[in-house]
Amino acid sequence: MAALIPFRPAPSPGLRAIPGHRPMSDDKYISIEGIARRYPAPGGGRTTVFEDLWLPMRRGEFVCMIGHSGCGKTTVLNILAGLEAPSEGVVIAAGREITGPSLDRAVIFQGHALLPWRTVLGNVAYAVSSRWRKAGKAEVEERARAAIATVGLAGSEHKRPAELSGGMKQRVGIARALAIAPKMLLMDEPFSALDALTRGTLQDEVRRICLETGQTVFMITHDVDEAIYLADRIVLMTNGPGAQVAEIVENPLPKARDRAALHHAPGYYALRNHLIDFLVTRSRSFKDARPADYDPRHPPVVRPTLSDSDAAAIAASA
Repeated sequence: MAALIPFRPAPSPGLRAIPGHRPMSDDKYISIEGIARRYPAPGGGRTTVFEDLWLPMRRGEFVCMIGHSGCGKTTVLNILAGLEAPSEGVVIAAGREITGPSLDRAVIFQGHALLPWRTVLGNVAYAVSSRWRKAGKAEVEERARAAIATVGLAGSEHKRPAELSGGMKQRVGIARALAIAPKMLLMDEPFSALDALTRGTLQDEVRRICLETGQTVFMITHDVDEAIYLADRIVLMTNGPGAQVAEIVENPLPKARDRAALHHAPGYYALRNHLIDFLVTRSRSFKDARPADYDPRHPPVVRPTLSDSDAAAIAASA
């Protein structure tokens, strides 16, 4: 696979300096601070989709957010992308407030959203030329080809979207996002419309690329197994309206994950059962059975209880 070409830093729109705010450490590279989203309700009043959300993200971390429809997952992603503004609170990225879209943050949506009249190379090159406006044609093409090769589409540069399968189109969308060398990758259920085989292949590609590039990723999904395979941490949202972060689950599985053997990995079933239990039961009852010491500024961080044999196996593989 080709290596992506490092980018030259440039001033980023969509970010505003915060007076007196210290630069963030890698442990708090992205910081969601008390955000809420409210909309006018029919007949007056306001509907609160979610409120008082706090979430720090580390540089190079892969975070998945899970919750039932209506809890505001996509809205949170849109706020991170700068496509929407929170009704309350702020989001800080590398020490600056997010105030609008920026090429430092790339979004991969459920649909590929390719330009049908452009080739694979043309679609990716369009993104590259938006990032580096003064780059020459040769440099733009080189960067675009490197990104295309990274997602395994070398040789398909001159095909148009109508000539591609659904999985190939989504690969082009991923290449387009990676080609601008974003500091953060935002993914809104990018594999949900694909068949199971293609979906698994693209999950493998995304995981490989993110591990190789150290990319910071925020992804929303309804798929528990997808979150377990990809994420370092999994954010569990209560049901909306008025959704909140119930807890943040640390993935105990090692960084090196083999899809075929994943269900044999120590801690796999403890983690999966914990997530399923939340979605089936606790996501609905959390508001009424909220722990007395619950603090939305510091949501509980949990690691599902492992058996003694699982704990020993994980310790031996560390």
